[in-house]
Amino acid sequence: MCGIVGFLDRLDRPDFPTGRVVLAMLDALGCRGPDSAGAALLRSDEIDGVWAVRIAPGDALALTRLEPLGVVERVEHAAGSLRFRFRPGPGVTPEGVEVALGACRDGLEVLSLGSRIDLVKQVGSPAQLDAAYGFSAWRGPLAIGHTRMSTESRIDLSHSQPFWAHGVSDLATVHNGHVTNYHQLRRRYERQGVTFYTDNDSEVIGVYLRDRLAQGRSLTEAMADSIVDLDGAYNYLVASAEGLGVVRDRFGFKPLMIAETDAFVAVATEEIALRRAFPGSFRVLEPAPGRALFYPLAVTPALV
Repeated sequence: MCGIVGFLDRLDRPDFPTGRVVLAMLDALGCRGPDSAGAALLRSDEIDGVWAVRIAPGDALALTRLEPLGVVERVEHAAGSLRFRFRPGPGVTPEGVEVALGACRDGLEVLSLGSRIDLVKQVGSPAQLDAAYGFSAWRGPLAIGHTRMSTESRIDLSHSQPFWAHGVSDLATVHNGHVTNYHQLRRRYERQGVTFYTDNDSEVIGVYLRDRLAQGRSLTEAMADSIVDLDGAYNYLVASAEGLGVVRDRFGFKPLMIAETDAFVAVATEEIALRRAFPGSFRVLEPAPGRALFYPLAVTPALV
């Protein structure tokens, strides 16, 4: 089941209530995913050369391990997670931060890292997510969200979505459906030394995109490649500092609806989520199967 939503503000309004809109869409899809809820948002308060990092559990002692790599600033605790600003030293990479923190499966996990992205998720409903993090007050030009019904893996924070694409700044995904060649892909990446934090097949999407980017593909090219390389019936959304990505598999078995206006682009598993969040009259369409769409921030969408 599960439900996914995405939003991009084409007018780049600094005070637009993006968090509230995404929560309204998630709430409308709550019956599709009662087990957990989460969202990733590009915040507007970025600082050049500084990363925002969120980890769970919120182990402040772990931050001392970053002292050789850079400077930790503005530490904030919320609902068992910890968010801080990090000024990396020369040559420091996101992967280096994870290694220094001791990130590992069933232990400390870096939930998000980047100059703009913030990601929160937890077991429970969208309303509980808002109560824990005040997400409805968050502002920013782009966000994605997820409500989960667990069918194959554990119900806990790590297995909830969105997933940060570990090692890639400002890149996160949400997914509805099933990647049927997940185990084959996972074995391949584990042989390359990749760490998987869950048994959720959705996690492999971010790993796949990271791998394609490392091979020199652009994000839009990597999304298009995934339609060929990821088997199954699925839709997934991508939040990046470049814009919003939408991918639908070759079969189109899973529902997905998109609304495009001069002011915004909104995507959801069901149309009811779009109507719940946005007043007025607008057209809603179902994208064709086997397509990857990318909507850059504040410009016209490009078809891959």
